[in-house]
Amino acid sequence: MKLKFFTGIFLALAFVACDEDETKEPETMDTAPNVVGMNFLKSAQSFDETYAVLKASLEANENIKIVAEVDHAANGASAELELNPTKIIFFGNPNLGTPLMQANQQVGLDLPQRILVYQNENEEVYVGYNSTVYLSNRHTLGDVPTLPTIAGALKNLSENAGMAQITEQVSDVEADYNVLTVASTRTFDDTYNNIMSVINDNPNLTLVVELDHQANAANVELELLPTKVIIFGNPQLGTPLMQNSQTTALDLPQKILVYENAAGEVSIAFNSPELLRSRHGITGSDATLETILAALQGIATSSN
Repeated sequence: MKLKFFTGIFLALAFVACDEDETKEPETMDTAPNVVGMNFLKSAQSFDETYAVLKASLEANENIKIVAEVDHAANGASAELELNPTKIIFFGNPNLGTPLMQANQQVGLDLPQRILVYQNENEEVYVGYNSTVYLSNRHTLGDVPTLPTIAGALKNLSENAGMAQITEQVSDVEADYNVLTVASTRTFDDTYNNIMSVINDNPNLTLVVELDHQANAANVELELLPTKVIIFGNPQLGTPLMQNSQTTALDLPQKILVYENAAGEVSIAFNSPELLRSRHGITGSDATLETILAALQGIATSSN
């Protein structure tokens, strides 16, 4: 220490500061998430109660099907990594989602819908989901008639689970916000099958679910060009990112979309890892994000 003089004054000030601190109320940290396009609420219930009510509400709605549940904390534990309680539930209603993909197949990258429930280090429980404004801006959907219905359903499900009111966040993102696409030189089926083979052959990757949006649309007598999404993950890479910023779980596990347009052109779309950095404030994880980017690009280009 360079302060070798005025010791008496320094100590006096130090004691005064201590006395003043004792009279202050402890400061409370603002832990509310700040994620572009993610509407959220702070739940009035416990983590388990919030998630249980959310799941029960989804199961009680005959128009909604739960597609997958992901327990990020349990997956992290399987990789010997600790994470506060974090779960995400994927669900869909083809009657509402198909019109979005009819407007732009690329929105299939963000479908089915998902709601995140997590408990932070202060034992506060939050619920979050992608706003329809975010989806519309990101995928240039325009005024698809089902958007307001979807918005209302997501809001009601979340508020019912958390017994609190939703806070809407800014959703002003540009078109194709952190979406990367690769053109395939193969047919739709060959492209999709090659990607699935690469994922299944990699022992570090876990397949969560495959979703055939076209088939689901046909089930409700709606037409959609070939569109499939694969959801998969690697807890060794994803968990540290969620340790860094827990809301990153809203965009994990990873997803790859394969779709064919009216001209017969096949494309592969996936989220750039920059989405995690820019949207969720990930810091100090450049090497991990670069590894994820290389892996996603490798899987996508394996189709050619």
